[in-house]
Amino acid sequence: SVLSQAGDFRIEYIIMDGGSTDNSVEVIKKYDLLLKDGRWPVKCLGVTYSWVSEKDKGQADAVNKGFRSASGEILGWLNSDDTYIPGAFKKVADYLKAHEDVGMVYGEGYHIKDTGEVIERYPTEPFDRERFAETCFICQPTVFLRREVLDKAGYLDEKLHYCMDYEYWMRVVKACGVGYLPDHLANTRFYAGTKTMSGRLEVCTEAIEVLRKHYGYVPGTWLFALARYRVEKIFGKRRKGLVFNLLWAVFFIIKFVRVNGRFPFAELKGLGARGGERAGDN
Repeated sequence: SVLSQAGDFRIEYIIMDGGSTDNSVEVIKKYDLLLKDGRWPVKCLGVTYSWVSEKDKGQADAVNKGFRSASGEILGWLNSDDTYIPGAFKKVADYLKAHEDVGMVYGEGYHIKDTGEVIERYPTEPFDRERFAETCFICQPTVFLRREVLDKAGYLDEKLHYCMDYEYWMRVVKACGVGYLPDHLANTRFYAGTKTMSGRLEVCTEAIEVLRKHYGYVPGTWLFALARYRVEKIFGKRRKGLVFNLLWAVFFIIKFVRVNGRFPFAELKGLGARGGERAGDN
């Protein structure tokens, strides 16, 4: 999905593999050979292809290594499960050329199954800072940055394991203009094995710390989700009934008071929404 992008630009494709023991390196070498032999139909002005397979300190470390070795004017990163939609790079390049005040742009995306079948539209929204505290509505693989954003906002926080992208967007919006492109740019794979799906309790816990740091408070959506996953972990996902729901509500209220220092009267409205459960879909 990267090599098939077409337009009047050059692609610098840098693959950071964390020392995989499956067939990842063989797949990487396959495309390297196809490009070198001229058997891959390049549809842009040229492709520079490089790769590293070595132990890293985690996802954020790998992305930062890629950013530091890149020389292009526009940067993005794609996790191994995700794909770009044809035409994405051209749309992004055209948008940033027309909006010189924007340092970061994101677009629409789809959730897809491990088989590649589309499940649903990713619940993307035009940017609003206060709303962004309630839920991460930015689909990570649809994000592209101008190179100078790295100088202004820095790199991903390598201490974070689940919300490194969510936290990074919070820093970027303080440093530069953010644009929203209402076109589908990428697909993010959504199944039980992804970090976000398999570690929802951990996602919520890390997001809460990130929000306290950058916003100074935590919206009820995140605390409500944390309460749900904590109670489900103790009593099981299928436990229903009044006692289960009361414990869920009590845990939420206690956590909210501890974090925000006030009782959540206003926050008790509309908490059944999906907000607060997403942070990057890694």
